[in-house]
Amino acid sequence: MTPKPLKIMLVAAEASGDALGAGLAVALRARMGEGVQFVGVGGPRMAEQGIESPFDIADLSILGWLEGLKAYGLVKRRVADTVELAVRERPDAVVLIDSWGFTIRVAKALREAVPQAALIKYVGPQVWASRPGRAKTLAGTVDHLLALYAFDAPWFEREGLETTVVGSQALHTDMSDADPVGFRQSRGIAADAELLLVLPGSRPSEIRLMTPVYEAAVRKLKADRPTLEVAVVLAGTVADDVAARVAAWPFRAHLVTEMDKHSAMRAATVALATSGTVSTELAIAGAPMVIAYRFQPLSYAIMKPFFTGKFATLFNHAADQEVARELIQKDATPENVVREVVRLLDDPEARHAQSVRQTEALAAMGRGPRHPSDVAADAVLDAVRRRSAN
Repeated sequence: MTPKPLKIMLVAAEASGDALGAGLAVALRARMGEGVQFVGVGGPRMAEQGIESPFDIADLSILGWLEGLKAYGLVKRRVADTVELAVRERPDAVVLIDSWGFTIRVAKALREAVPQAALIKYVGPQVWASRPGRAKTLAGTVDHLLALYAFDAPWFEREGLETTVVGSQALHTDMSDADPVGFRQSRGIAADAELLLVLPGSRPSEIRLMTPVYEAAVRKLKADRPTLEVAVVLAGTVADDVAARVAAWPFRAHLVTEMDKHSAMRAATVALATSGTVSTELAIAGAPMVIAYRFQPLSYAIMKPFFTGKFATLFNHAADQEVARELIQKDATPENVVREVVRLLDDPEARHAQSVRQTEALAAMGRGPRHPSDVAADAVLDAVRRRSAN
């Protein structure tokens, strides 16, 4: 008799998690072949791996307490939809990827609804930065954690949660496909022209809050430097929104798809990025950058007392210094953005020095020899075996 295939449910609620889920599915299928089946919730990357989501995850890309409260009804419905899928499919394991607010609710509901399934959290909450109590909450809810960075693990292991440090996919970003010369040539950008690459974010709230700041900053930059070339990256589910906003800008900006993103990063003189994992990719590309971020004011007021970390950017945290300048909330003004971008544009030595320090900081984050998806796949299979043995 042919053994029953292992059924893995993957749950991702935003673009970065969708990419992690797709990578994990590929790695598990490489090990198990037809011996593994997938169901779950995700986006286009997971769909390419045959995982059909019961709903569009774009509405779940929520950041901030106020935004979370406004979307509470929707989140509850999507949690119920996800649990219903699990009850119907009876998976052997459920991997809950990032998106703390959504996935912790799903995890708690699944613990009762499908008690036989191994519950695995892929990417823990950043308890080193804020709300360390979430480590205990997670330890009491799931069976295993797949952590991205070595500095994550002790926080959860102290609470008794088995943790595997898999590494970050961003640290293994393959830049071999990057063609900075071709990128400039295809867009008519001179080899010696200054190029500012703007990465406004991947969440609707980020686009809504940050794009006006970047437009105002670039308007000032272009007034003083008419020859400055500007390119804007269109990310995942917000690509159409960003393209529409940039089309209304009163100056020319080159639009960059995900396919050309690495080439643009390598071609950039300076990058201006909304805080997130994209900062790691930029550092790998060698692009000196300025980081900016804004929350809704009420959300920020609620969240600020809980933030205990010194930096928002991961490689800044790993280096324990502000390698890349961070402009957060009230500091994220067009004037401050202009000042920091101009500082780098005007000083080639400063750009080179920052690029070198960024690379050094990446080493401190812990770039392992194996791809994170491979480490994660092995850890998932081990967790399933342990759960089955109990």
